[in-house]
Amino acid sequence: MSIRWGFLGAGFVATAGMAPAVHSAKNAQLYGVASRSKKRSQALGPTHVYENYDLLLADPAIDAVYISLANNQHFEWVTKALHAGKHVLCEKPLALNANEAQQMRQTADQCNLVLVEAVWARWHPRFQRIQELVTNGSLGQLQRIDSAFTSTSQFVDNYRLQPEMGGGALLDVGCYQVHAWVALTNGAKDFQIVGVTREVGPTGVDLTTSVSGRVNGSIGVTAVSSFVMESSQALVITGEKSSIRTDEGEAFTTWRKSSSLLIADATEVFAATDAFVIMTENVSSHIEDGSGWIVSLSDSVRVAQILDEIAMTVTEH
Repeated sequence: MSIRWGFLGAGFVATAGMAPAVHSAKNAQLYGVASRSKKRSQALGPTHVYENYDLLLADPAIDAVYISLANNQHFEWVTKALHAGKHVLCEKPLALNANEAQQMRQTADQCNLVLVEAVWARWHPRFQRIQELVTNGSLGQLQRIDSAFTSTSQFVDNYRLQPEMGGGALLDVGCYQVHAWVALTNGAKDFQIVGVTREVGPTGVDLTTSVSGRVNGSIGVTAVSSFVMESSQALVITGEKSSIRTDEGEAFTTWRKSSSLLIADATEVFAATDAFVIMTENVSSHIEDGSGWIVSLSDSVRVAQILDEIAMTVTEH
C-alpha cells in the first residue's frame, strides 16, 4: 500500500526535503499540495493542487498530511487535520508550548490517528547508533550531554524573527538538542535548570539561548542555540567508561552527506543518506500497519515541557 500524502505549505523544507522524500519513498505518494502559491505547489510535483488548506483536508483520497507552516499555525492545522480524519506529520517544533502539545496528543488519541513531530534527525542512522551505544551500556553510566546548534542567519521577513509566530533560536534549533536529551535519558523525566542566558534581538525573539541543567539527578546537560553565532553543530555524550561525539557532518542536520562518529579513539563512518526518506517510509509504514518506528508523542510533549521551562527561566541581556 502507498500512503497518499497531502502537504499544507510549500516552503523550503517541503520543497527541498519532504517532497523529494515522498517521491523517493517506496510506500508513499505525493497526492496533493495546498499553499499560498499555486506555482510553488505545482513545483513539488503532486497529483493534485488545491486552492486552500480546507479543500485539501476535505479530500477523502488523502490518508495523511504533512504540515510545514509557521510555528504558530501548527496547533490550528494539526487539530483541523486530525478532525478531518487525516494522520499528521508536523514540522518541528510540534507546538508553541507544552499546553498546545498536550492538546494535540489528546486530539490524536480521541481521533485514533497518528501524529508525529517531524524532527527528522532522530531517524538518522548515526543518531540511532548513538542511542544504541548509550542504551547498551557501552559508555557506562551517563554523565554528560553537551551540544550546540548555532549559525549566522540572514533571515529577512521570516517567522523565526517574530515572537507571535513562535520565533527565536530556542524553539527553532534548541528543540533538536532537547530531543537528544529526551531520547538518550529515558525521557528526561526529571529536569532541573542550573542556568540560562539569553540574547534578545530587536524584534523581541531570542537570538541566542544557552542553558545548563541536570537530567534525572545525575546527568549534566548543556545546549547553545543561536542565530548570530558562528555556524556550528556538535553533540558530545560522556559516560563513566567512554565518550562519543559527532565528527564529520552536522550533529543534527546531516543530509545526503556522509558523516562520522568518534567512539573513544575509534571512528565509525555512515554513508550519505536522506533521513527525510527514512522518516517518510517509517511514518507511512506506521500508519499502514504499525510497523514503522516513530518519535513518540510522549517524547514530543516532554520536549515542549522542557523548552517551556527554559523559556520561563531566562536571564536577558
